[in-house]
Amino acid sequence: MIIDCHGHYTTAPAALQLFRDAQLAAFKSGGAGSAGPIEISDDQIRASLENAQLKLQRERGTDLTVFSPRASAMGHHLGDERISQGWTRQCNDLIARVVGLYPDNFIGVCQLPQSPGVPAANSAAELERCVRELGFVGCNLNPDPSGGHWTSPPLTDRHWYPLYEKLVEFDVPAMVHVSASCNANFHATGAHYINADTTAFMQFITSDLFKDFPTLRMIIPHGGGAVPYHYGRYRGLAQDLKRPPLQESVLRNVYFDTCVYHQAGIDLLARVIPIENILFGSEMVGAVRGIDPTTGHYYDDTRRYVDALAISDADRQRIYSGNARRVFPRLDARLKSRGVTP
Repeated sequence: MIIDCHGHYTTAPAALQLFRDAQLAAFKSGGAGSAGPIEISDDQIRASLENAQLKLQRERGTDLTVFSPRASAMGHHLGDERISQGWTRQCNDLIARVVGLYPDNFIGVCQLPQSPGVPAANSAAELERCVRELGFVGCNLNPDPSGGHWTSPPLTDRHWYPLYEKLVEFDVPAMVHVSASCNANFHATGAHYINADTTAFMQFITSDLFKDFPTLRMIIPHGGGAVPYHYGRYRGLAQDLKRPPLQESVLRNVYFDTCVYHQAGIDLLARVIPIENILFGSEMVGAVRGIDPTTGHYYDDTRRYVDALAISDADRQRIYSGNARRVFPRLDARLKSRGVTP
């Protein structure tokens, strides 16, 4: 079985964006903002997926995608907390409908109603709703709700602890994932995403977060940003700062996906990061949608890269499904209930 731990609903029906546009326009004019509901039929959902994510699942031979709202559209810097709560609920409900229509192909991960300057604890209710009522198995956590200006405390600050307490209570992981950038210095997918991944890892190194939450699990996407390439730097910094070795202080709780779009990058990831810390992911249909002229294949067809890794079949299967089932225990329980063995 191949579980893609990183998928977004980037092809959602146009009515979703129309709702968002109307919501933000009403907010700017001093109104309450649209509350919905959004008129999207099951057939429109099917049409949005059949020639996109589902088509690519079939062509690339993957089985199940851990699916969440479009990350770049979370837009926590837009509007206020009430606007974010309304938008988040609509997006998460749409993911739940996708999972309801295609339970063998998708399982839900939620967006959180974050907003700059708002306590992280205020996102806990939506997390609980999505886990307990909608059956979601994790969440996306934006370390920078300001959209590229980084006004929030580090992920290791106690500001985040009430939310971490809920993640531990529900036994679900968080993927550290920023949204769109409103700072012209940082291209969203080419810079802001990678900056956030790298920044989160360094924050984890310099803190005792995982002493306070020994069972908290974080996924750093996009192959960990700069982490694999500069792993010696991080090991050395940890040593200079008198921090424990990374295997003890970080790697028991932090995982990386394979959303790296060339073979050399995947090779490096698997050489530097322990296999038990790597989850298969593609982010399709996502940040890079074109065909690599040097290979003739889509950049985000990450299964090709993992298939080509010089590792054992057992390690390859750990990347493809075993690690995901361990990091997402609610996903594992769902699969076991269907008779899908590890």
